Amino acid sequence: MNEKIERVRSFLKENKFDGMLISRQSNFSWLSNGGRGHVAISSESSVASFFVTLDDIYLISNNIESRRLQEEELKGLDCQIKEHFWYDNEHRDRIIQHLFSGKQVCSDLPVDGATNVAGKIAELRYILTQQEVENYKKLGKHCGEAICKVCKSVKSGMSEFEIAGIISSELYSRGIDPIVLLIAVDDRVSRYRHPLPTEKRVEKYGMIVVCGRKYGLIASVTRLFHFGPLSQELRQKHNAVVEVDTVFIAESRPGAIVGDILLAAQNKYAEKGFAHEWKLHHQGGPASYDPRDYTAIPGLTKKLLKPQGIAWNPSITGTKSEDTIITTDSKPEIITTTPDWPMISVKYKDDIWYRPDILVI
Repeated sequence: MNEKIERVRSFLKENKFDGMLISRQSNFSWLSNGGRGHVAISSESSVASFFVTLDDIYLISNNIESRRLQEEELKGLDCQIKEHFWYDNEHRDRIIQHLFSGKQVCSDLPVDGATNVAGKIAELRYILTQQEVENYKKLGKHCGEAICKVCKSVKSGMSEFEIAGIISSELYSRGIDPIVLLIAVDDRVSRYRHPLPTEKRVEKYGMIVVCGRKYGLIASVTRLFHFGPLSQELRQKHNAVVEVDTVFIAESRPGAIVGDILLAAQNKYAEKGFAHEWKLHHQGGPASYDPRDYTAIPGLTKKLLKPQGIAWNPSITGTKSEDTIITTDSKPEIITTTPDWPMISVKYKDDIWYRPDILVI
């Protein structure tokens, strides 16, 4: 915890600020070491805010949330509580302006009297602490186990909503919030890159995509299943997409330039005969307390750090490959591994990598 406070205070000193207001869900969760600062899972902002100065930490919260946050979500973070009644937003504004008074302050959301430095604050999260690495590995393992269990249990005739309910149950039973859950069966796998579940019932083919959150961290994983043998076209496409994914993963070393990694993957797309597929969906990027901290785009000069979470998700119409990894001094570690899953071996440069195949049921 102290390491994160020190990162914030170092940022304040380097940029000549006296304080930082932290109100985004992702940043609130990061600073509180996984604290759940939300009620509505989809909201951008937290239900409370931190105000961090060079000497103090304040928690600004309404009276509905302050006890829960203090007792269950702050993980020992020592804060001075500034409470207001839930109906009195003017009081909240007065608290914030009083804390701001006479100070140069910054914020991760637009607030009167503060400089918006949302992108810079997000960068403070990129390098994972050792505890975050351990938590991320546990989360990834549980996401991999859950999605494997569900794919192996799917029966022909199930609706996408039914499959979504089963995977939600598996995730929640492991303490994981499914903040993104995409289910597609049959032709919808090819038609949509972001297929929200519907009443459509599976006949032959299906895809499950999960972004699961626990400890504030978010792991992403995609798996596909098929009843009976694959067509030659689908086999060709999936073999190609896992080769592209291998390039993304293998090139994810500390110090690597993100735009260069994307270019290497684009070249692999072209080599396999699918030169334009990368344009049809984003290819992923670094991840931690958001599903993606940012996405890779051509020419991006940002460099990967260590240890840093990343989730690449290349796709070719009708198939996809996605896991979450953590950068290390050597090969990146894949943390969303799926037990007893069919794998494809891919040679890239001097290494052999294993990427998930489509499960044939």
